[in-house]
Amino acid sequence: MRKVRLEPEHPCFVIAEIAQAHDGSLGTAHAYIDAAARAGADAVKFQTHIAAAESTPAEPWRIRFSPQDATRYDYWRRMEFTEEQWAGLARHAAEKKLSFLSSPFSIEAVDMLLRTGIDGWKIASGEVNNQLLLDKIASTGLPVLLSTGMSPVEEIDEAVALFQTRGIPLTVLQCTSAYPCPPEKTGLNMLEVFRSRYGCTVGLSDHSGTIYAGLAAVALGADALEVHITFSRECFGPDVPASITTAELVQLVDGIRFIERMRTSPVNKNTTARELEPMRALFTKSVVARIELAANTVLREEHLTVRKPGSGIPAHQLRQLVGRKLQRTVAAGHFLSEQDLAEVVTAA
Repeated sequence: MRKVRLEPEHPCFVIAEIAQAHDGSLGTAHAYIDAAARAGADAVKFQTHIAAAESTPAEPWRIRFSPQDATRYDYWRRMEFTEEQWAGLARHAAEKKLSFLSSPFSIEAVDMLLRTGIDGWKIASGEVNNQLLLDKIASTGLPVLLSTGMSPVEEIDEAVALFQTRGIPLTVLQCTSAYPCPPEKTGLNMLEVFRSRYGCTVGLSDHSGTIYAGLAAVALGADALEVHITFSRECFGPDVPASITTAELVQLVDGIRFIERMRTSPVNKNTTARELEPMRALFTKSVVARIELAANTVLREEHLTVRKPGSGIPAHQLRQLVGRKLQRTVAAGHFLSEQDLAEVVTAA
């Protein structure tokens, strides 16, 4: 599998967030793993819900989207997989060389995921102040991605300190809990704020429903990018408006790798110009005679013009030829050369 390696100077770690896109279907969850692997993602990320351990029937709906579930608690129950099923998903991810990540919403979920084989944790925005859960996750020693979607800076500080004092590999993710998130709320400025404030790797947990925010984050040096995925915008579920399609994930990964090659390949303009000399000859211009000129003509600017290709006297030297005398008659359009010219004529 691709281990959770989030370090400066390494390629951006691309996480395909499946979350509840499977809608409780184990087969669909496995299909998303295959799609993420084909797209070139580094990891898949789920959300692990055990309704009785994290919620109550009194939990209100964020969005009342599911007519088949009487309550949000019922919805979480329908999203549950057995321990054996989670283990199968972890094995499938490993076979596809993907890191297997999840956001646990209870200590029981942490324990189960540890038994099934988890490579790292994502702390969901609503769990950042859950001290019991954070302590449990820290005790595993596995890498952590910390979302900041609903937290003020003081709360983020406390969570970061909890993991950093215990030596846990930590990545802080800028996130805004809006679904979809508009561009003016994306907060790419926080990448550098978090990097400077916490001295750790940083990234974006994106809910824009586009590939644009992720590409911009990588151009600014994001070490990790998490995006929700869906097979189609016509799929069912609360996260579809904030997701990109699996086809768009292919575009996103391609774009990220393109940007990384640009960012890690500084250009020296002088070297580039030398390498492009054959191209310069095609696209630049040379000095030519505007009209037929007799031998011994003392060149004036109106005698001259420039034409492609740039294989003769360069266009920028045209005025330097003014005052030179022709040694032979030349036709209109003739590309001048030093062999055509005599000495510079000086005033008496």
